[in-house]
Amino acid sequence: MSDGIAYQNKDIEFKVLSEAYKERSFEAYGLNLPKIKAVLPTNLPAVSANEMRIDNLFLLEDGTYALVDYESTDNVKNRIKYMNYIARIVKRLYEEHGEIPEMRMIVIYTGDVAAAKSVLDTGCMTLHMEQVFVSDISAADVYQDIKCKLENRKMLTEQELMRLIILPLAEKGAEGKRRRVQMVIELAKLIEDEQAQKLVFAGLLVVSDKFISREDAETIRREISMTKVGRMIFEEGLREGEEKGRKEGEEKGRKEERIAAIVNMLKLQIPEAQILSLYSQDDLREAKKMQ
Repeated sequence: MSDGIAYQNKDIEFKVLSEAYKERSFEAYGLNLPKIKAVLPTNLPAVSANEMRIDNLFLLEDGTYALVDYESTDNVKNRIKYMNYIARIVKRLYEEHGEIPEMRMIVIYTGDVAAAKSVLDTGCMTLHMEQVFVSDISAADVYQDIKCKLENRKMLTEQELMRLIILPLAEKGAEGKRRRVQMVIELAKLIEDEQAQKLVFAGLLVVSDKFISREDAETIRREISMTKVGRMIFEEGLREGEEKGRKEGEEKGRKEERIAAIVNMLKLQIPEAQILSLYSQDDLREAKKMQ
């Protein structure tokens, strides 16, 4: 499996997904849920470096939040991961909005899994999962129907676009998924609507990163980047990555100046209450570590 793509690439995909998934639904996956209102970041400070992150966090139109993860195995460790992640998301959202959010846990299983338990009961806490088994989709039929429409220059429906994204997941094993991703890329090149094509490409990048080897994922990334829409995705992401890096560098410099100033104030034995009237508690804590 891929070891994970660069943070810049993650930022690129997050932006594309944010734009493309808005106002779309999960109907293509057989789930009767409200449409997506926004795509939210899934990075959390409490997630350790070696812990897999949840793939997507969506805010739905009814105000509920949907955590979506793609899995190629069925095991208890995944469910424990979900409970951990849900707790941290709830904590973050409560601190931001002052109320406990209503959460949904959606697990989309690849063709490697035909059945799985939808509940994890620990006695004091119960996790209910809404599951999608991509193995139930007839990948060959879906592929041929979409291929026929695109070759006849017909527009794809929202449901067809969403199914096209998860089509590679219907295959078993990394090699089968890689071949299907390549086939879907060729189909996606026939999509005339740029926004629809961006949606499919972004979805394929996520699939490639999680279920295909790093080498094959990079090959797929290069192939997508050679298309007009692919170039737009990566060039825009590069510009935004450079701007983000510049701002982070400036903020780091300002923080270093604040910490240095607080260290000097502590050396002069200025009361902490006075320091806190000028600087934050976090800055004071960092300065104390440097003494």
